[in-house]
Amino acid sequence: MSIAHDDDEGARLSPEFAVFPDWMKDSHALEIDRGRRMVRIGYARLTLFTRNLAVMLKAGLPLLRSLETLEKQEKSRPLRNTIGFLADDVRSGGMLSESLVTFPRVFNRLYVNMVRAGETGGFPDVALFRLATFMEENRRMQGRIKVAMIYPIVVILVSVVIVALLMIFVVPKFQLIFDDVLRGAALPPLTQLVIGVSVKVDAYLLWLLISAGLLIAFGKALLRTSQGERALHWILLRFPVFGGLLKKVSISRFCRTFGTLIASGVPILDALSVSADVVNNRIFGEALASVYNRVRDGESLAGSLGREEIFPHMVTSMVEVGEATGELPPMLEVIAQTFDEDTDQALVAISSLIEPIMIVALALVVGTIVIALFLPIISIIENLGG
Repeated sequence: MSIAHDDDEGARLSPEFAVFPDWMKDSHALEIDRGRRMVRIGYARLTLFTRNLAVMLKAGLPLLRSLETLEKQEKSRPLRNTIGFLADDVRSGGMLSESLVTFPRVFNRLYVNMVRAGETGGFPDVALFRLATFMEENRRMQGRIKVAMIYPIVVILVSVVIVALLMIFVVPKFQLIFDDVLRGAALPPLTQLVIGVSVKVDAYLLWLLISAGLLIAFGKALLRTSQGERALHWILLRFPVFGGLLKKVSISRFCRTFGTLIASGVPILDALSVSADVVNNRIFGEALASVYNRVRDGESLAGSLGREEIFPHMVTSMVEVGEATGELPPMLEVIAQTFDEDTDQALVAISSLIEPIMIVALALVVGTIVIALFLPIISIIENLGG
């Protein structure tokens, strides 16, 4: 299954999602003006637009006037033009949700479905408020994850640069000194190893860079295939520490998305379809496809989720309680908040663990190179003293 990101151009579903309604499969793609299809807008601006539109509708302003006001106030040209197109469509008698569909890279399936549900139920302001809240929570979680990952990535890059500089520029100079002073005398094994690596790096640096570039290009091409993407997601979910974190994030995103859609009046099957895209993981998507089929055939949601190993027992139990009491959306929000808190704690623990590990690893690598270079110098000093 190909999962669509927030800015992807619509949903891209593979055969296991053939059961989903045709109107949810980007069947409109060929009819959309290319100019609209290519528009991209930042997530933060889109969230603010959604919140402002909800506030205006709640205040009693008509939809068309609200869009015209937001168009005049908007400083971002892409978003201003987009709002203008929306206003033109509404002015011509069209529905807002129908106009949103023509901007697949801006308004994803979640956005369109919630607006459509709000229009159908007669509460577009409530649906937009829920949508804005969902987008803000999603952005906050993504921000926390990015902040937690910045430090280790920076440390790794700095480590690679430092080691590369030592191997390419520093070690060869020491080798010249050793050849001149020791005049062929045997170097310590550790020094020979470091110099040998330096010589290889210097001789094959260009090929190493080309190979790395080709490997990255091949990896990207592989990930564009369904098999490659699925293999990556399978590996990530089973990766020590990070796999558990990714699982918690995916479950939280599913529960919050699904609960928000259900609360907005979206039918349960359509909500499952949209949630499969938002989770952005093929393994979870395949599990939700199976859940979709079983729920469509009359099985309860909790029972369907319980047959998928990827969903913890706690999730299925709380969903069962929500179904029994008629409070499924609030229960799903509780599950999402619980996993968000677990994710925050895990991020703090991982960050505190990674920091000393990265520092020690960098110290060991650099320290080994320094010791290897100074061992012959100690021998030279001893010979001079003798």
